Amino acid sequence: MKRIFLFLMTNLAIMLVLSVTVHLLGADRFLTQNGLNLTSLLIFAAIFGFGGSFISLLMSKWIAKRSMGAQVIEQPRTETERWLVETVRRQALQAGIGMPEVAIFDSPDVNAFATGASRNSALVAVSSGLLHSMTRDEAEAVLGHEITHVANGDMVTLALIQGVVNTFVIFLARVIGYFVDRVVFKSERDNGPAFWIATIVAELVLGILASTIVMWFSRQREFRADAGGARLSEPRKMIAALERLQAQMHPAQLPDQLAAFGISGGLAHGFKRLFMSHPPLAERIARLRAAQ
Repeated sequence: MKRIFLFLMTNLAIMLVLSVTVHLLGADRFLTQNGLNLTSLLIFAAIFGFGGSFISLLMSKWIAKRSMGAQVIEQPRTETERWLVETVRRQALQAGIGMPEVAIFDSPDVNAFATGASRNSALVAVSSGLLHSMTRDEAEAVLGHEITHVANGDMVTLALIQGVVNTFVIFLARVIGYFVDRVVFKSERDNGPAFWIATIVAELVLGILASTIVMWFSRQREFRADAGGARLSEPRKMIAALERLQAQMHPAQLPDQLAAFGISGGLAHGFKRLFMSHPPLAERIARLRAAQ
């Protein structure tokens, strides 16, 4: 999903920038000059780990608008825009959240996303392709799905989970870097080039592996958002919306690098399933049918 991809990429970029900054300022030397101080390292990792995650969260709405070219509806100009704003307003009231900004972005893909740093300061955006391809009932269910993400505080929870993951990635990467520098390359003072290189490589590898935890959470919240979309519209509308996605989104139509962008989350098998932001559509539909 777009918001998850943007959040993770922003978070990874921020972590790498912070790592370079810390190295240039010499903070790494402070942590290891008299041997590796694990307590100080853990505190350091938590500050930067949660800092990177919450900076990503605070920037998420701005980044989504800029990267997707989402145009916020300030004053509805068409009947479709009026329906869109009023549907979001009604569902936000039902869900007990503040009125989100409503936007449309130009894309032939059937897509939608919601993001924002809090339940009362969110953005809900839909693609022009969704408005052209889906019926009003199906689009209503998709909007309910996105409003549920906001009401459940999924982006904040994601930031907390990512903060914990970041903390351990930063902590373990520096432990690995210290081990490589002192044990393998036998450096005796400060941090040699091996520490810096090993730490960056370890951060990248551990960050990718740790993203499987974030993706697991993402898959679970999709089931909850589907259930919320069914409540805010009707179960049959939510099922119809997912079936529409299932009929239109085939593996051959989306390259791998774009599969995670769609509201359906794309398709994956075997090991790739660990990196899926969404459960397969068939599982989501079956879950909704079972709940009826």
